[in-house]
Order: sequence, then C-alpha cells, then structure tokens
Amino acid sequence: MSLVQITMAKLKEGDKVRISSRKLTKADNDNLKFFEHMQGLTGVVANYYNDNEIAINIDLESMQGRPAKVHQEATKRMRAKFKENATQEQIKLLDKEELNFTPHYVLLVREDDLEKI
Repeated sequence: MSLVQITMAKLKEGDKVRISSRKLTKADNDNLKFFEHMQGLTGVVANYYNDNEIAINIDLESMQGRPAKVHQEATKRMRAKFKENATQEQIKLLDKEELNFTPHYVLLVREDDLEKI
C-alpha cells in the first residue's frame, strides 16, 4: 500500500490574483500558456482545474493597449451579432444594461505565473 501525498493548492476560486511579469522562455513558446500581453493583468480565480490550468476572469480595467482594443472591438461585434440574430420580441424583454453587455475576458494560467493580491 502506497501513501499518496496530497498537496494543497496555493489558490482557490474567488482569490484576487496578478499575472507575473517575467521574461518569456522557450517553454512558454512551446506550451502556449504564457504570453507577453498577459503580464501584470489582475483578475479573480474563476475555476481551479489543476496547477497548470487556472481560469482567471480578468479585470478589464487592468487591460491596456492592444489587448484592451481587441476586447472592445470583440464586444462591439458580439453586441451587433446578438441584436442581428434576436427577434424584436426578445430585444423588448431586455433592459438597456442587458443589451449593452460586456463579455468576460478569461485566461488559462499556470499557478506558478500567478501571485495572490
């Protein structure tokens, strides 16, 4: 009979975190889990799958430059597509806030690339 070691996760769902700022490595390019535009973003742990896959719901206010512009453009397109595909009856059931929704921006990040704040 073997003894299984259980390690406790450093983070849990709901924790506020910041993505580390560090130099990119060859391993980052190979496993596609860390990119320059992610550095310094803050958010909340949405789901903890394992220590290599933690879903972070990014605080949109922490986004700057190109990623922020891309998210803004994607939001405009999603809103337009929704209004294009919804019937007038469906649209009438929604209030202004619901029609002007802002989609979440979620990234999968390794635990080693996160710091609790």
